Amino acid sequence: MDQRPVERVRTDVLVIGGGATGVAAACTAARAGLSVLLVERYGFCGGGAVAGLSGTICGLYEASDTPVTPRQLVHGFVDDFIAQMESRGGLTEPMLYGKTFTRVHEPLAWRESADALLAQAGVRVLYHALATGVHRDGDLVGGANIWTKSGLLDVRAPITIDASGDADLLAMAGFRTWCGADGVVQNPTMIFRLQGVDTARFIAEYGHDTIMPVAVSERILAAQKGGLDLPRAKIWLFTTTRPGELLCNCTRVRGADGRELNAAIARDLSEAEPQGRAQVRAYERFFRENLAGCENAWVNDTGVQVGVRQTRQGAGTAVLRNSDVVAGSKFADGVARSPWPIELHAGSKPRVEWLLGDFYEVPYGCFVPEVGEGLLFGGRCLSAEHEAVASARVTAQCFSYGQALGVAATLAVRGRRQPRAIDGREVRAELNRQGARLDD
Repeated sequence: MDQRPVERVRTDVLVIGGGATGVAAACTAARAGLSVLLVERYGFCGGGAVAGLSGTICGLYEASDTPVTPRQLVHGFVDDFIAQMESRGGLTEPMLYGKTFTRVHEPLAWRESADALLAQAGVRVLYHALATGVHRDGDLVGGANIWTKSGLLDVRAPITIDASGDADLLAMAGFRTWCGADGVVQNPTMIFRLQGVDTARFIAEYGHDTIMPVAVSERILAAQKGGLDLPRAKIWLFTTTRPGELLCNCTRVRGADGRELNAAIARDLSEAEPQGRAQVRAYERFFRENLAGCENAWVNDTGVQVGVRQTRQGAGTAVLRNSDVVAGSKFADGVARSPWPIELHAGSKPRVEWLLGDFYEVPYGCFVPEVGEGLLFGGRCLSAEHEAVASARVTAQCFSYGQALGVAATLAVRGRRQPRAIDGREVRAELNRQGARLDD
């Protein structure tokens, strides 16, 4: 038992998790004048974008069969973050990604941008801290217990936001969650940076599309037959803001029994890390031996942790359906929009299903738990079906979710209301006032 004294803390809004959703939520609520405490388990913000090294801001631009000029459809807090990244030289121009575009970011600039925005907004940030349980009185959540190096914090707040990405607080509180399709989730991946690349030769050979051509996939399949552990043949390679560097999204981390590992299960997450690092070395060897411009390349680093695509989904008062994504559904209480395709990463060849010339919206109820008061949740753990998550989980949308959560938290605290009593149309209207342009 921990014998250190417990410190009692009160705040208007408690945010657990400093990824895109948590940073946007904390800044939005603090800008409105609320006291906000952001708790992050690492020593920096960024979540999957930085710790997992996902490396891109996906979900900003419209998709089309013949993409030429990027058309940005997602606005709001993400524009503030983009401006911060650009001021640090930490963001590429839009890069071709199949039928759309993405932007590659430099991970240190991401951390510094988050630091700056949080400080400007007046958010209190607690790094190297972990939520270990929630304060629950009946169905009311009133904060959480936080572990720190100096002892436990007993944090009390009228609104708590679960931006953990894994619906950790919902699970701790005993509220309903689910995982994937009958428990099968999208596989994790270990993303890495490859240095020493002659990027001019690389682009001359393979083109500007960051999704590698069929010829590369065929070489990977041939190398598999030769004994190399290269479980994914369709891969993504991005040039970055750094000279001579590729960001490599190509591994497929799965269990020794061949199943997709679930990072919400401790033993699965532990199994994924060394396996991911081993696969990185196999792809490094393949790139040096087979890809133009990579003959003298080396792995500079991997993600701090394996990249996680999917674990738990929270059960909300609304559910984003697979059919909503495919049909481009719109909602009166839509608080975020997405033009990003369904990307199901399973097996050797991920499946991509595009939404062309359109976008879908995510309703407010996807962030309000079906049971439980004083609590909101968002990020990749939003209330959504399996294939819908494969679109809705990406970075630009997580910024949008966070801004919506920050607005909802502000309305709840100021009006002494519970999140479920707030009309999502009210959230949407305030988001538009803050530049989200949801009605453009």
